[in-house]
Amino acid sequence: MKNIKKIAVFSFMICTFVTGCSSEKQIEKQSEQIFENQQTMQNINNEMNVSFSNLNTFEAKTLNDEIFTQSDFSDKDVTVINFWSLLCGPCIEEMPDIAEFSKKLPDNVQIITVCLDGEYDTEITKQILEESGFDGTTLLTGDGDFQKIYSELQYTPTSIFVDKYGNIVGDAIIGGQKNFAESYTKAINDILKSMGKEAISIE
Repeated sequence: MKNIKKIAVFSFMICTFVTGCSSEKQIEKQSEQIFENQQTMQNINNEMNVSFSNLNTFEAKTLNDEIFTQSDFSDKDVTVINFWSLLCGPCIEEMPDIAEFSKKLPDNVQIITVCLDGEYDTEITKQILEESGFDGTTLLTGDGDFQKIYSELQYTPTSIFVDKYGNIVGDAIIGGQKNFAESYTKAINDILKSMGKEAISIE
C-alpha cells in the first residue's frame, strides 16, 4: 500500500508538472483540488450528455496475454469498465477501492480495468494492480468498438457501464470518487432497476 501511494504521488507530480518536494499538507491540498476538478469535469460532462460507443464487436488483449471479447460480458447483467493510466495519480489512488469493491460484487456484476498506457510498461502495471489487491481482468489494447472508446475518452479515471451485449447503460462516472463503493453501488443499482433486476448490496 505504501508503494502504491508513492507511485500515485509520483504520477501526480508528473501529470501536474510539479517540481521539488511537497509536504504532506501540500499533497493533501493538491489531492483535494484534483477531486474538486474531477467533480467539475463530471458535472460538465453530465450537462453535455457525453456518450460512448457500444462495445458490441471487439477483441482486446489482457495484461496476462489473453483475449477478451464482447462475449465475456454475456453472463453478467452489468460490467463496469474502469479506464486509467500509469501517469494518473487519482487513478492509482482509487485502485485499492476498486479491488475491494470488486471482491464484494455478486455473480451478475463484474468490474474490469483498462490501463491505457499499460502496454508500454507491463511490469509497473502489474505492480500497481498487485499492490492494490486487484486480481480481476485488466485490458491493454483492442480493436473494433474498443478502439472507438479510446478516441472518445477525455479524462481519467473514467468508468463506463455495459450490459451483457456490450451496450452502454447508465451514465459514465468521470473522476475519482470520495466514497467509491457508495457512488458505484448507486450507479449499478440504477442500471439494474432499469432492467427490472434486483439491487445489489455492498457491505
